Amino acid sequence: MTTATRPDAPESTSKFTTPIRILLLLGLLFVFLVGVKAMGDGFKMLGKDVLDTFFAATENPFMGLIVGVLATTLVQSSSVTTSMIVGLVASPENPLPLANAVPMIMGANIGTTVTNSIVSLAHMARRDEFRRAFSVATVHDFFNVMAVALLLPVEMVTGFLQKTAGFFVSTVSGLTGAQYESPIRGAISQGVRPIKEFVAVLFDSAQGQGILLVLISGALIFLALFALVRVMRSAMMTRVEIYVSRFVSAPALIAIAVGVVVTVMVQSSSITTSLLVPLAGAGLITAQQAFPLTIGANLGTTVTALLASLAVSGAHAEAGIHIALVHLLFNLTATAIIFPIRRVRRIPVAGSEWIAGVATHSRRWALVY
Repeated sequence: MTTATRPDAPESTSKFTTPIRILLLLGLLFVFLVGVKAMGDGFKMLGKDVLDTFFAATENPFMGLIVGVLATTLVQSSSVTTSMIVGLVASPENPLPLANAVPMIMGANIGTTVTNSIVSLAHMARRDEFRRAFSVATVHDFFNVMAVALLLPVEMVTGFLQKTAGFFVSTVSGLTGAQYESPIRGAISQGVRPIKEFVAVLFDSAQGQGILLVLISGALIFLALFALVRVMRSAMMTRVEIYVSRFVSAPALIAIAVGVVVTVMVQSSSITTSLLVPLAGAGLITAQQAFPLTIGANLGTTVTALLASLAVSGAHAEAGIHIALVHLLFNLTATAIIFPIRRVRRIPVAGSEWIAGVATHSRRWALVY
């Protein structure tokens, strides 16, 4: 009797959980896009003087870089930071200049690597285990720092990323011709309306409404992405762990592709790269083997900013797509420069192994780092 009923239980559970999970994912994605749209509208209400002060501060590319690093370190998600930047750049009025946003996007890439380092600290009690874990955790850091060191000066002098992304945006716009009002954007605008009405009840001044709207939209973006990651993780985690462990020793291009796919599946590069840390601690993967998967995770995380660009509308909607493409091109260009040449791609791996040796010798340096 019991053996006859057991096979049916998982089947009936999957019938109900899968549709509910899909609806939940779609609902969370809608909330995320509403948050991005509300963010731009909130900054519109803040007023030109307030925004000019912030924009003037981020005109210095190094200041913009630091803003991106700190923002991502605080929220522990580059996806949240880049989505907010998309909303700022596509704001209906007084948008964040693209030139200011590019270093912020680069900084977000660096800030997201903090999660791996924190995860590796769990292995501090065992010296050899910690050395392996810390080297895999920091190979992501060294790649992103190296990418910024190479591309930020080039971007400051030539505007390469902005111009290339702008070319793609203008080409697509030219092909589409007539203006098309997306029903998705219309639904998102309807989703923002009750939030604006709620804010208007609490504050009379436009600036007060703008501040509250920015805070609410920031919370919506963070919570929606956090919940998306949790749902995707619960649905995919076993499969993700299998994929990652199976392709650890795969050829580099396949490993990069796996890193991209896994990150798109779980909507978090931090989860993908953090999975590698305990594998390294157990001696199942080296920094050199983890490196292609890490690069794939970097590329996969750009999908979130591209999704966020779908939410924006109005006069500066194309600017939102523009900065999302800059994010993608930054990671693609860095990969094309660093990875193909053996001696160059050895630099992040050698750097991570060196810092792991220093941290193992004196663990306080790991905490300082």
